[in-house]
Amino acid sequence: MTRVKNILPFLFDKLLSEVTRRKIEKNILYIAIISFFIHLLVIYLLKFGFIDLPSDPELLNNPISAIYTPFSFILIYEVYLLVYYLPKSFTNYIIKQYEIITLIIIRKLFKDLSSLELSSHWFEIKEDLQFTYDLVGSLLLFYLIFQFQKQGKLKFEQKVDLKPILKRFIRKKKIIAIILVPLFSCMAIYTLLDWFQEMSLSSEKFPGFDSINNLFFDQIFTVLILVDVVLLLITFFYTDQFHKIIRNSGFIISTILIRISFGVSGIVNTILIIVAVLFGLAIITIHNKYERDNLPNKATKNSGGRF
Repeated sequence: MTRVKNILPFLFDKLLSEVTRRKIEKNILYIAIISFFIHLLVIYLLKFGFIDLPSDPELLNNPISAIYTPFSFILIYEVYLLVYYLPKSFTNYIIKQYEIITLIIIRKLFKDLSSLELSSHWFEIKEDLQFTYDLVGSLLLFYLIFQFQKQGKLKFEQKVDLKPILKRFIRKKKIIAIILVPLFSCMAIYTLLDWFQEMSLSSEKFPGFDSINNLFFDQIFTVLILVDVVLLLITFFYTDQFHKIIRNSGFIISTILIRISFGVSGIVNTILIIVAVLFGLAIITIHNKYERDNLPNKATKNSGGRF
């Protein structure tokens, strides 16, 4: 039993410690920079006719689209940070979900910039309209996430000592986080290998951009829905407070809406994502009002929420 108890801190230290996070951050940045220049090189080799491909992929038409590749690696690091924050703060874990979907939109904007058609018929061109939706959507999401962070930092004074409960709850979240690291790593490697197979030179057609943009992350958010449900069920062991159950249930709905957005395109995609984050913001705002009204001491201070 003691041996099993020692395995958890050992694995957590190897996979999710601050030292490990810094190493992963440094390596991802190196990979992102190298991938950017490789992408640029391929674009110019195609442009000057040094290499030839059986089809004309969207991401190899313009040097601006080369930004798409390093952003993809940065997004993978954001997924790691999502798991990293899971045991530390549930609020930061949710914020990371919102940041990831916002960065996916920003990444798509770089691709759209390379194919914009500047004309007086801006609102009649489908690609230009999508760029407009994503541009406005990213600004709204940036603001909503800012407001969510403000609400998430509010901590209300408690009469009951929750430290023993928090320790048990955090331990379970650590176990989930340890499982997620190798799971997401395997998913990323499998997706990358499968994508390379589709993009092999023998292939007659490259994958469409929509499938590339949703690559890996639609699966990630499917797993996150399951994780959120597990966390909700675990919460029942430690609290029966209505507002906390509703808060965690609301976050599941928010994650589901984000996952659904991967299956649609155009303005519906942007609207679904904004509604998902707006719903999460509304949930945490109402939850905080419950906390404030149920406690005699209404003073607040800054700290990340754990439950």
